[in-house]
Amino acid sequence: MDENASLYQPTSNKWWKMPFSVFFNDARRVFKLDALGREIIGIALPSALAVAADPIASLIDTTFIGHLGPVELAAAGVSIAVFNQASRITVFPLVSITTSFVAEEDTIQKMIAKAAAENDKADLLQDIENGTSKQNNIKALKDEVPHEDVEKSATTEKNDTNAGDDGHGNNTNTCKSSSVKSSDKSNEKVGNKKRHIASASTALIFGSILGLIQTAILMFGAKPLLTAMGLKHDSPMLGPAQKYLRLRAYGSPAVLLSLAMQGIFRGFKDTTTPLYIIVSGYALNVVLDPILIFKLKLGLEGAAMSHVFSQYVMAFTLFFILTKKVYLVPPSIKDLQIFRFLKNGGLLMTRVIAVTFCMTFAASLAARLGPIPMAAFQPCLQVWLTSSLLADGLAVAVQAILACSFTEKDYKKVTAAATRTLQMGFVLGVGLSVAVGIGFYFGAGVFSKNADVVNLIRIGMPFVAATQPINSLAFVFDGVNYGASDFAYAAYSLVSVSVVSIAIEFVLYRSKQFVGLWIALSIYMVLRMVVGIWRMGTGTGPWRYLRGHSML
Repeated sequence: MDENASLYQPTSNKWWKMPFSVFFNDARRVFKLDALGREIIGIALPSALAVAADPIASLIDTTFIGHLGPVELAAAGVSIAVFNQASRITVFPLVSITTSFVAEEDTIQKMIAKAAAENDKADLLQDIENGTSKQNNIKALKDEVPHEDVEKSATTEKNDTNAGDDGHGNNTNTCKSSSVKSSDKSNEKVGNKKRHIASASTALIFGSILGLIQTAILMFGAKPLLTAMGLKHDSPMLGPAQKYLRLRAYGSPAVLLSLAMQGIFRGFKDTTTPLYIIVSGYALNVVLDPILIFKLKLGLEGAAMSHVFSQYVMAFTLFFILTKKVYLVPPSIKDLQIFRFLKNGGLLMTRVIAVTFCMTFAASLAARLGPIPMAAFQPCLQVWLTSSLLADGLAVAVQAILACSFTEKDYKKVTAAATRTLQMGFVLGVGLSVAVGIGFYFGAGVFSKNADVVNLIRIGMPFVAATQPINSLAFVFDGVNYGASDFAYAAYSLVSVSVVSIAIEFVLYRSKQFVGLWIALSIYMVLRMVVGIWRMGTGTGPWRYLRGHSML
């Protein structure tokens, strides 16, 4: 077994000796900005900012629409909810599997290219050492070895007609020294070389197909979808909502492709490039909103047009940059990973549907309690889930790092990255817990002027605040599972958790109503965290090496 796999060695191979203590490894280093800490923050921070850019832009967008009137605002709100739900079901699996597959494939190609470069260099150096090097060998070395060292090697070889030991020794030392000096340069060349990444091409194909399917569904099914969301046939919101949703549907291919390409960049551990493009795209959206909505008097349709246009600008820009890094046309159709994407994407889609249903069911039960409880439930739920936006950056970071490290069989880094990111997630959750608790206590009145609503918000506040560390750990564990390509466990475990949680929601809703719903949602998130802890903490699946078992 690889020596890196010995980071955690249990005292016994008995089945009950499980590595739960691994989560506390190097806990004192959680704030240390060493190489690993910088790598995690370097990926996580831009990713979190990119995720936060969308709701911020949507909030600004909603502000402009709000000036058109309450009917237009409500119509846009329902349409956006339908669009986001449809996108979430397709986008989340696509982005998650793309990140892992690209990271794995990119790492393998870098390893192969590096090994080939080092072998070629070793052959050339051996030729020089044996006195058999030709002029083309020396010329080839000039790309890898500093100029003066190559010239020195060539001169020494030329003058060494007696092939004395000292002469060969000097040549050998010179070449070895040159090899060491140029190793970093070689690695950089390997990393920057444009290459074939079949999973990147596959992701773009799936993004295009899913985008077109989503466009067709939203355009032709706009009315029944909006009716299912509660808009009646005689509702004044139905007409504007249909127009807005159908226009937004034209942007579906751009949305799916943009997010697929974000997954590709994440696989390269580059979250900064997408951040720049996303912020620029949404800034364009904000600029176009007042022009199209008010100046050109397009109203709600203008808001949809500005959003669609900015999405296509982002998609084309990301595509242009990506063509500089990757050959997007694979050498052969056989290289495409169609069935692998379908298998794992299907698993994650099942997972997303289960989670979405669980959350939607809780909201529907809150609505049955009446308008006052629902008015209090909605802001509590939105704040409760904000940790997902912040923890998502850590989840992306650990997914990319683990996918690469598992491919390299660098189990020492796998364990260190997983535990460090989980510890960061817990600290983030504690900070959010304090911030949410204080914010809700003093600012509950921001969400409503109704005293009964404010009172219920304050009743839900302890649950929202106290579960923030649990939420953060649950979301980071998602990234850990995806980075380990443990998609089947991630899907089956969350489906099981959702089924149990739905039953708990119904029982507690009947007995304790509003408070019962928040107890049930807290249990739901605890169960999500527990299944993450269980997989890694018991050393099963991809974590078998933690118990000293070979991964071969």
